[in-house]
Amino acid sequence: MTILVTGATGNIGRLVVDHLLARGAGPVRALTVDPVRAALPEGVEVVRGSVRRPSTLDGVFDGVRAMYLAPVEATAAEVVDRAAAAGVEHVVDLSGEPESWWGSVTAAVEAGAPAWTHLWPADFVENVGIWYPQIQRTGVVREPWPELASTPTAMTDIAEVAAVALTEDGYAGRALSLTGPEPISRSAAVDVLAAATGVPIGFEQVTEDEAVTALESSAGRETAEFLVHTILGLLREVQPAPSGVVEEVTGRPGTTVAAWAEAHADEIRAAIT
Repeated sequence: MTILVTGATGNIGRLVVDHLLARGAGPVRALTVDPVRAALPEGVEVVRGSVRRPSTLDGVFDGVRAMYLAPVEATAAEVVDRAAAAGVEHVVDLSGEPESWWGSVTAAVEAGAPAWTHLWPADFVENVGIWYPQIQRTGVVREPWPELASTPTAMTDIAEVAAVALTEDGYAGRALSLTGPEPISRSAAVDVLAAATGVPIGFEQVTEDEAVTALESSAGRETAEFLVHTILGLLREVQPAPSGVVEEVTGRPGTTVAAWAEAHADEIRAAIT
């Protein structure tokens, strides 16, 4: 039976499609708002629709055994109910711990799906992109706590775990906490970007308000305040430790920030110079 990937042209959904194909899974059905522009690989069944608008999903779940659910809090419950009613047996969702900002997706999936697997990632490696505009303007990243560490997860690792959970037994009823393979500090992440691109990048320790101002032009005031005051503030209260789940599920170590930066050096360089 078919595997459905929702949000199939999104950052993670597109990678889920690639990993499913690499595993020889099929048939794969990809949900996107614009099939013509989606540019999905040959052999993928591309259908029009969006989990943001459940009314567009008539017929999308026909013949589907399992699906990857992109996180949209407002509609998750209705989408899962529609999927279950159409016979979808297993939902693999990108969500978060019940008390987190994606916790409502977790609750909706558990309430409506016959079987489920949650993917609970740490912060994404790709979030370093929020620094690019200030690096381009000034050559410096400005944040309050240079030694603050986290275990960021590469999106390709999340997608590969999703592909395994969609195609192999043993993952139903599990919440998979996904991290990168090692903790890395904020200043060390800046050094990694500089080493991968060959572009000198500094780190300047500033106040929280100054950090918000530095991020505001690229992220907007609300997002900048949330990142500095909430996300970084939470990291000050925890000691990050790798979960090892990516390696357990995929059979390979997770992607380090350094490895990710080296693989994407050209696009990073283009964004910061």
